[in-house]
Amino acid sequence: MTLSEAEKKSALKKLNEEQYNVTQKAATEYPFTGKYDDFYEKGIYVDVVSGEPLFSSQDKYDAGCGWPSFTKPIKKLTYHRDQSHGMERTEVTSPEAESHLGHVFTDGPIDRGGLRYCINSAALRFVPYNELDEQGYGEYKKLF
Repeated sequence: MTLSEAEKKSALKKLNEEQYNVTQKAATEYPFTGKYDDFYEKGIYVDVVSGEPLFSSQDKYDAGCGWPSFTKPIKKLTYHRDQSHGMERTEVTSPEAESHLGHVFTDGPIDRGGLRYCINSAALRFVPYNELDEQGYGEYKKLF
C-alpha cells in the first residue's frame, strides 16, 4: 500500500527543510547531528512522512558512524542500488511513502544478523513505548 498523492502532498507540507531534503531528495544529514544518533529510549521509529513503523529501539545500537543504526527493520523496507557520490551502496526507502531513509551495509553486528541500517534522524519520528497505544501503534508493544 502506498500513500495517495493527496495524502503524501499533505504530509510533505508538514516537514521542515531538512526532513524534506532527506526524505524526498535523498540528502544526508551531517554525522553526529541527528537527534536520534545518541538516543536510546524504548519505543519505535516511524517514517516522518507516512507514519509507517520502521524500526524498534530493541534493534538500535551505537555503530559509531554518526547516524542512528539498527540491525533490522520492523517490516519489509524497499531497497535500491545507489551509485551516487562514486560509491556502491544500497539505499533504503519506506514502502508506503517511498521516503529515502538511508542505507544498509553488511558491517553490522554478526551475532545480530550482520546488517547495519544507517538511517537519517530527519527521516524518522520516535514514538515512546508508553505512547504506542494512544498513537495507534499498540500492536508493536509485543516487540518489547
